[in-house]
Amino acid sequence: MDYKYINQLVERYWRCETTLEEEAILKAFFSQERIPADLQRYKALFCYEQQAAKDDVLGEEFDKKILAMTAEPTKVKARTITMTQRLKPLFKAAAVVAIMLTLGNAAQVPFNEDSYPTAGTVKTHEGGASVALRDSATIDSLQHSSVEMVASPQSGLLK
Repeated sequence: MDYKYINQLVERYWRCETTLEEEAILKAFFSQERIPADLQRYKALFCYEQQAAKDDVLGEEFDKKILAMTAEPTKVKARTITMTQRLKPLFKAAAVVAIMLTLGNAAQVPFNEDSYPTAGTVKTHEGGASVALRDSATIDSLQHSSVEMVASPQSGLLK
């Protein structure tokens, strides 16, 4: 048997010059059981669509699963958010700022609250300078505590 027409159609198929009717002829020819040996290599190409259509059919169980998944409406879980829940990050930020300011102010205050030397805090040294410093510290502390100074004994001698 001469398969010259089929060979011509295959060559035109590879050059993309065949019509849909000619491709249908090729598919019908290669779907037969008896094909010449030199054209046997093209059988898988033209019979693939028919074989794949039979193999790739999904079962009824798949259709049921898909329909069951699409049929159920999903419930939307809405919840209300109160004003305190919305402002909670703002409260946290304000607390952090307050702590930082408090620590900053505390770091500026010296550990000793008395900035003026008093008579008890001045150390006495051997020499006259410490005595003068102690007397001036006593006078300063008396002036700060708004106590009047007692008249010195020299004023009694002048009489």
